[in-house]
Amino acid sequence: MIEPDHPQLPIKRQCALVGISRSAFYGGPRTESLETFAVMRVIDGQFLETPRCGSRQMVRHLRRQGHEVGRKRVRRLMARMGLAAIYQRPKTTVRHPQHRVFPYLLRNMAIDEPDQVWCADITYIPMRRGFLYLVAIMDWHSRRALLIGLRTQSVPDCYGWRPTSASRHWRKALSRFGRPGIFNTDQGSQFTSPRFTQVLLDAGVRLSMDGRGRWMDNVFIERLWRSLKYECIYLNAFETGSETRAGIGRWITYYNRTRPHSALGGRTPEEVHMACDGINMAA
Repeated sequence: MIEPDHPQLPIKRQCALVGISRSAFYGGPRTESLETFAVMRVIDGQFLETPRCGSRQMVRHLRRQGHEVGRKRVRRLMARMGLAAIYQRPKTTVRHPQHRVFPYLLRNMAIDEPDQVWCADITYIPMRRGFLYLVAIMDWHSRRALLIGLRTQSVPDCYGWRPTSASRHWRKALSRFGRPGIFNTDQGSQFTSPRFTQVLLDAGVRLSMDGRGRWMDNVFIERLWRSLKYECIYLNAFETGSETRAGIGRWITYYNRTRPHSALGGRTPEEVHMACDGINMAA
């Protein structure tokens, strides 16, 4: 596509128009060595096993297999192969400077019954093409996922979630499962918005919010995200939003009703929730 003898356009301008550098034009096509192709095959195989690996971790895997490579080289090869580690890139917690932040109420609190504390969070769900945002409301004691909802990345404000969307999911949970004593979230603008907090306050729910940068303050829902992604999302590489919604729905049903939970003595979240409800009704 480059014409060296073009009467009007110099080679520099022609290269810019077709999106290549002048060195690429003058140097011609470059091929990788057989040794590099061997490294690329190892990278490809390791990435299929551990798609969360970035260039740093991939270097460690390669060196353990006898390939003395540097991070810059591995990063270049992964980019050439179109490989990018699966991890949370967009921020899902963005503070609003004018929103009120409520104190964290759960420190040293004994939480020993369902509906004493609910928690909510938003996470990033990668697909083969694009991504979605997932919100979940969970019961703190039984670890039961009460409600989930997906949104596309096309919604412009609050990184995919409007406060009205969050309040709508809260109203659904309230109508289906009753009212908790405390509702805990992070300090994202979706949860600190008056349109969301006022719904909870009007229902007589006390608000609790994690400390800034304190993901451990909402650790149980963070563990839910980890289990969901490693047991469902990363293994399936869903193509479309409808596939993702159906797959997550199946996994949440499995998580609530079938998957034994080590912190619950091998019981499922639904078993713990129902057992406590039975005790409370008998009392």
